[in-house]
Amino acid sequence: MGSLRRLRRTITDTMRLYLQTMPASAEAPRYVQIVLEQDLLGGWTLYRESGTQGGKATLKREQFLERDAAIAAFEKARDAQLKRGFRVMFAQGLDGPHGR
Repeated sequence: MGSLRRLRRTITDTMRLYLQTMPASAEAPRYVQIVLEQDLLGGWTLYRESGTQGGKATLKREQFLERDAAIAAFEKARDAQLKRGFRVMFAQGLDGPHGR
């Protein structure tokens, strides 16, 4: 029963967005993946991975003690990428496709 509870917690305490640009000509599309996870101690980690499909990627990690601050940072990162022309390709979240 404990492992089921941990699995359920893992699924519900993770927000994930995969965004991608539409490639120009023969270029590979660029992508951004934003993931927010709760750690075992109750804190939150925001991962931002970006790069070119099939190419190099960059991973940045930011930690938060409070859920509200972590969600605000997730939404800010999401909104910044949407303004840059990225489109949501995959979403998994707490309350909806965009974490709301």
